[in-house]
Amino acid sequence: MLNRSHLHNYQELAVQHALENKQSGLFLDLGLGKTISTLTAINELIYERFEVEKVLIIAPKRVAEHVWINEISNWSHVKHLSISICIGTEKQRKAALRAKADIYCINRENVPWLIAHFRGEWPFDMLVIDELSSFKSPQSARFKALKTIRPQIKRIIGLTATPSPNGLLDLWSQLYLLDQGERLGKTITSYRQRYFNEGKKNGHIVYEYNLRKGEDDLLGKDIYQAEIYDKISDICISMKAEDWLELPERVDVDMKINLTAEQQQKYDEFEKEAVLALISEDEESQISAVNAAALTGKLLQYSNGAIYDANREVHEIHDAKLEALEEVMEAANGNPVLCFYNFKHDVTRIMKRLKAYKPHLLGGPSDIDKWNAGEFQLLLAHPASAGHGLNMQRGGNRLVWFGLPWSLELYQQAVARLDRQGQTQSVINTRIICAKTMDEDVLKGLDRKALGQEELMQAIKAKIKKYSL
Repeated sequence: MLNRSHLHNYQELAVQHALENKQSGLFLDLGLGKTISTLTAINELIYERFEVEKVLIIAPKRVAEHVWINEISNWSHVKHLSISICIGTEKQRKAALRAKADIYCINRENVPWLIAHFRGEWPFDMLVIDELSSFKSPQSARFKALKTIRPQIKRIIGLTATPSPNGLLDLWSQLYLLDQGERLGKTITSYRQRYFNEGKKNGHIVYEYNLRKGEDDLLGKDIYQAEIYDKISDICISMKAEDWLELPERVDVDMKINLTAEQQQKYDEFEKEAVLALISEDEESQISAVNAAALTGKLLQYSNGAIYDANREVHEIHDAKLEALEEVMEAANGNPVLCFYNFKHDVTRIMKRLKAYKPHLLGGPSDIDKWNAGEFQLLLAHPASAGHGLNMQRGGNRLVWFGLPWSLELYQQAVARLDRQGQTQSVINTRIICAKTMDEDVLKGLDRKALGQEELMQAIKAKIKKYSL
């Protein structure tokens, strides 16, 4: 069993930062051990400094029910910490909250319920938000609920690898939960007015805000960006994996497949009709992000080989990616493969076509243990459900993308389930790409590390221009 002496230097730095700052943001890259660093700080605060009695951890559901309790069992210096998992029915959650424990874990969807349950009589003197970036929207119910109780919290730690996945505008609500508006302002409006200009808008409705451009400072950074970083630097630390970890080099394999001439013609016709329909709904200059995302989803479905109609009926179009996945499994020669999918019909089709490999859909925490024990030959997972915190590096080194997501954060988080500290082999990251389709636009964005709303809009505008000539 591991003990505190096994913590790396950068993890001890994170521990000390959390201990020295009652408001602490640990923006640590994937695989740098945010969980054990936080547990080490919690243990010292409870049992050595006597500053804390009860800790609440808010996390994605799978992380809340599996990761924290599993990490405690792996380290001798924190194994005595008691933990109560507050997940399930309302009756089960209430029972878990009544149990005597040091730490209480709840999923983020139940935050409004939790705060309403205690009605202002807040029993926790420390809060940990695992994946702080999931509170980036100030309009979300979870943020609004937590904001009301924030003054009663003595200590708070915010954990994330991606604090601003879609730009620095995302930082405001996360920092507000840490310092109640001390550094970036009491309102999102004041923050926008100081650092951003209005972008696309329709009348009085503004669809996007762009960071203001100013002169570069001595380090070559834009002065507005530099000012934001400087304001939060006393309570937030950021660490990149490439600066601290020595992992086996990851191998990215792009497996490009070509549709038949007939299939390609049908895809091109489908794309053209979908783009022209979008133009008829929105003026080209005012294409909404929602409609652009819907169009992208349709094209990515088609690339995968099946598509939903208006009644949610599935229409299968081609088997090109299924054939490619079969080749991947054959090449794996019995070694376990983690496969990420995009759509529910992907799962149905993979289950049917590759039944010889006994595909299993990732379910509860026990599936993570089974994967790490080598019990699955083909495990299917959606990047949104397996993209945060799960340690799966002991189960294998092969992962394959049946369909890529239009989210750099989801992609990076998902890859890091295998490509993380503790991995002893080079991760083989296979991306099945359908040539001359929307897949290639996604791949370009991933390679530029620029998949976001702006990249999405540019890709759709390029298609609009193509079919408007």
